[in-house]
Amino acid sequence: MKIRTLASITAASAAVALMLGGCAAGEGSSIEAEPTTDTDAVEAEAWSSDTLTLDFATYNPLSLIIKEQGWLEATLGDDVAVTWVQSAGSNKANEALRAGAIDVGSTAGSAALLARANGSPIQTISIFTQPEWAAIVVPAGSDITSVEQLAGRSVAATKGTDPYFFLLQALEEHGVALDAVEVQNLQHADGKAALEAGSVAAWAGLDPLMAASEATAGSTLLYRNIDFNTYGFLNATEAFLEASPDLAQVVVDAYEKARAWAIENPEETAAILAEVAAIDPAVAQTVITERTNLEVDPIPGDAQRAVLEIVGPIFVESGDVSSQDLIDDALAVLLNDTFALAADASTIVD
Repeated sequence: MKIRTLASITAASAAVALMLGGCAAGEGSSIEAEPTTDTDAVEAEAWSSDTLTLDFATYNPLSLIIKEQGWLEATLGDDVAVTWVQSAGSNKANEALRAGAIDVGSTAGSAALLARANGSPIQTISIFTQPEWAAIVVPAGSDITSVEQLAGRSVAATKGTDPYFFLLQALEEHGVALDAVEVQNLQHADGKAALEAGSVAAWAGLDPLMAASEATAGSTLLYRNIDFNTYGFLNATEAFLEASPDLAQVVVDAYEKARAWAIENPEETAAILAEVAAIDPAVAQTVITERTNLEVDPIPGDAQRAVLEIVGPIFVESGDVSSQDLIDDALAVLLNDTFALAADASTIVD
């Protein structure tokens, strides 16, 4: 299986493979380049796999750009079949990663920590955004004016996702016990529908659905706190990272190309989001320009660890993770900066 690729991808992949040895137990495989006698030509390399499966999600605008532009397909050529799977939420991305149905998936940082602490062998290889994508939402005309008033009420939330963990943090901050609230575990779109139908008193919402509900149904944001949003994490299975560091590097390179493109083309980025999410372009514009920081450092590190160290004990208290030791062990291995440090957007073919 041969494919023409850029020499810089080859070099980056080899470096990444060597560096993986220091990331986690069981990692450290490398890809050996086949010798070539034509030093003037671009090297022909065999990719480590003939398939690559990754997700796209409306809460991850960079994934939408990469998919729409076809950059991975153009860079990897005919010898690697690229398959895109839509994630409806972090919980669904985590389910697919754990089942091996996707190689790379996008989640909130909190959801990645939860998955890792509960035994899912994933690592975070890049940070795609610092979003304000979660808040507590109440319907038009609601008599609820504070988080404290959620006690004794029904709140929709998607367990295993940032809005759910946003809800946990908001309740704790305002002195409301979790068992004082009836949490209805609904997928994000179903939570929005339940809120607008009056079936729940509040919803732990996620953009762009949250912004759409504001615009079309008059819903309001009861409580916002960007510090309770735990970044956008791009995660990969350890099996994939060990077997295909070259493909993992191409994905991260594509994300950096998409980041630059999105920053340079915010209106086009909003248009792509509007089309995929089937929302009004003005709503998508709000999500991209007002609630999404694309200029975040993509290298997983101290900033993300600091946020997760706050969230981790809440998982234990709520019973989502059985012990703090599992949180600590997960934090020790979750963040893998190898690929983001080696990222080179120039390797990606238009």
